[in-house]
Amino acid sequence: MNIPSRYLEDAVEQLSSLPSIGKRTALRLVLNLLQRSDEEVEQFSKVFLDLKQHLKSCSKCGNISDTEICHICNNPARNQHLVCVVEDIRDVMAIESTGTYSGLYHVLGGIISPMDGIGPNDLFIQPLIERAQQGELEEIILALSPTMEGDTTNFYLYKKLANCGVTISALSRGIAIGSELQYADELTLSRSIQQRTPFTL
Repeated sequence: MNIPSRYLEDAVEQLSSLPSIGKRTALRLVLNLLQRSDEEVEQFSKVFLDLKQHLKSCSKCGNISDTEICHICNNPARNQHLVCVVEDIRDVMAIESTGTYSGLYHVLGGIISPMDGIGPNDLFIQPLIERAQQGELEEIILALSPTMEGDTTNFYLYKKLANCGVTISALSRGIAIGSELQYADELTLSRSIQQRTPFTL
């Protein structure tokens, strides 16, 4: 692609570094931004700077939040004794969109993947174990994607939580093997949560 300006090329390079955005799409977006006023472009940039500088991780569950404790953990109407363990925020949003789950979450921030150099110590696991050991939880739902890495992580968590006196369950296999949770349709996801089964090795 022959881009006549170094500034334009740099902007295209930055946008095309985002997932699912190729160079042609990036160029189209950059040219659109060029047609906007300085104030609009400044506001556009400010939104992302604010996001980077002010967004927090909930100290209790690892969900993204504007405050130290997220709105889900702070909601007294949620079942404080039920926790759903997910890989990342996209899974929280997917489950919340079903409108059928009323417990809390625990966001690991990834899954165990030796091929990618990700081990248990790289994930937000220890706070979950501590919550279970303190006796505040009655059930933990392992809601990780049914992939090899997801199953490996489920197995690891089960071994760590097995002696904590907490019921450990997993999503029913309405979710296709090898698929990612965030891409499941709402009805399938909702039924998988409602028809969860005891986790067994």
